[in-house]
Amino acid sequence: MQAVARRKLKSTGLCHPVFVTYDPRARGGPTGPERRGDGRVPAVRTEWQDPRRAHRDPLRAQRDPLTEDSGRARSNRDERRHWRKQTWVGRFVSTYGWRAYALPVLAVLTVVVIYQTVTGTSVPQQAADEEGPVQGPPTIGVASTAIVGAPPRGLTQFDANLPTGILPAGGPFTEAGARTWHIVPGTSPQVGQGTTKNFTYTVEVEDGLDTTGFGGDEGFARMVDQTLANPKSWTHNPQFAFTRIDAGVPDFRVSLTSPLTIREGCGYDIPLEASCYNPAYLGDQPRVFINEARWVRGAVPFQGDIGSYRQYVINHEVGHAIGYQRHESCLENGALAPIMMQQTFSTANDDAARFDPETVRADGLTCRFNPWPYPIA
Repeated sequence: MQAVARRKLKSTGLCHPVFVTYDPRARGGPTGPERRGDGRVPAVRTEWQDPRRAHRDPLRAQRDPLTEDSGRARSNRDERRHWRKQTWVGRFVSTYGWRAYALPVLAVLTVVVIYQTVTGTSVPQQAADEEGPVQGPPTIGVASTAIVGAPPRGLTQFDANLPTGILPAGGPFTEAGARTWHIVPGTSPQVGQGTTKNFTYTVEVEDGLDTTGFGGDEGFARMVDQTLANPKSWTHNPQFAFTRIDAGVPDFRVSLTSPLTIREGCGYDIPLEASCYNPAYLGDQPRVFINEARWVRGAVPFQGDIGSYRQYVINHEVGHAIGYQRHESCLENGALAPIMMQQTFSTANDDAARFDPETVRADGLTCRFNPWPYPIA
């Protein structure tokens, strides 16, 4: 019966015997106290184990009978000893592999990006954004009394034979005004995000100027407003915003001015008609001077139409007002000229170097006219 039970259980695959007690019916049988008082042999006890529980009771023997060495395998202990001998750097590399080299690099890059985001610094604008101004971040809010954009001072004696910079022939303009200005009435909502500053400005015309030939005072003001609101102008940079006002104290005054008054406000070391930005005119009036002679006639080096030139002179001089103090030179032959290049005098470095050798190098590069800070926006 025991053999039948064993075969039956074995055939089911559910259990297998672990050990069997001694069968008293086998040869010899039990004697003495193993027999019960009634003379019957105690039942055979067999213990069975469910194979599904085998993983809970692993075998204790670890010796491989095929190997000559006996006892426990030592490979794990050797690995643990090697692990303890490694430095923390070695353990880190062993654990993470190629990620051990990538993680520090990513950490450094993350710190750099966070620093640039917080401080506003980055790679030079020339390399980072070829469609815009080439010089670095503007110096917004820096106190200064220096006139920016005045005629170049590189020559001890002006060369009258230089065709560039000479005022071309054209329509009439007022030689001298009253040296006072009136505000053109009108306001505009903010244009641009202005994450750094929202600049307020007024539009003003010098008393005594006859503006009927180019749309009157309103025509001048409309050109200023539309230029600054254009997506290719300074508001392409989210740092900047502009709001036109006609009352109160503005950040700067865009002022159409006669040539003789310009000479007082901008200087006249070299007899060229120029526009400029004077941050401290009459002590406390930051003023963008727009020369009426240039507004009417334009400039020889600037090969665009008069409307494009007017957009250029507004963007260029307002660029000085918002913090772009330096002038630029042509960087690539045939490329668009930087907005902060003095395109009124030249778009070629060789000619510009004759006016301003301390700033511009004669390298043969010539650019094309360009009225916008971000012409590809």
